[in-house]
Amino acid sequence: MKTITCQVVEISPLTEHVYKVLLKPEQAVSFEAGQYLNFVMSEEDKRPFSIASAPESEIIELQIGAYGADSYPMQVIDRIKASATVQVEMPAGKAQFRADSERPILLLAGGTGFSYIKSIFEHLVNSQCQRPVIVYWGLREPSACYELEKTAQTIGKLAHSSFIPVVETPDENWQGKVGLVHEVAMKDIVSFEPYDIYLAGRFDMVGKVRQDFIEQGGIKAHMFADAFAFI
Repeated sequence: MKTITCQVVEISPLTEHVYKVLLKPEQAVSFEAGQYLNFVMSEEDKRPFSIASAPESEIIELQIGAYGADSYPMQVIDRIKASATVQVEMPAGKAQFRADSERPILLLAGGTGFSYIKSIFEHLVNSQCQRPVIVYWGLREPSACYELEKTAQTIGKLAHSSFIPVVETPDENWQGKVGLVHEVAMKDIVSFEPYDIYLAGRFDMVGKVRQDFIEQGGIKAHMFADAFAFI
C-alpha cells in the first residue's frame, strides 16, 4: 500500500447518518474495483473504508455511515470536516472484481456496504461489460435509502442488468421489495451455482449470506467479501 495525501473536495450528507466524501489524490493512484483504503488518523490508527468510486475516476469517493457523536466513523467525519487535506493508505483488500471470469455477476450489499458494490458496477459500466449483472441493496427502512434513481440509471446502462433495492421495514410509500435482502434474492434466484457473488455488509450478515447461498447452490470459491478473512 502507498500513503497518499488527498485534498478534501466535498463532504455532504446522503441521509441523516451517511456522508459522501470526495477526495482528490495529489498523485496518481491505482486500485481494483472492490478494494478499500485505510484512512490515516495517526500512524497507530488507520481505519478501513470501502472505495465507492470506480478505478477510472480521478476522484475517490467514500460513503461513511456515522452513528453517535463520538463514534469510530464520526471521528473520521470530524477530521475530514476540519481538514483541507487528509492521508489514506491504498489499495487494500482481496475481494476485488474478477475480470477474467465469464460467469454472471451477483452484487449484494447491506447498508453502506453499498460502497463496495458501487465501485464494481460503475467499473462494469465503464468497461462495457456484457455479462449479466444483478444488484441487490438491502436497507432497514426507506429513510436509509439514497441515490436510488441515480443507481438505477447507472446499472441500467449495462447490457443485461437488474437493480433490486430491498427494505426491512417499509412505509406506506415504499413500492419495492420487502424483507431481508439475501432472503429476497433466494426467492428470486433458483440456484446461485452459476454466479460470481460479491458481498458486503456487517460481518454477521455476510457470514449468514454465505452459508445460506451455499445451501442454495452457491460455490464458495466464487464468493467474494473482505469479511471472509475475519469470519
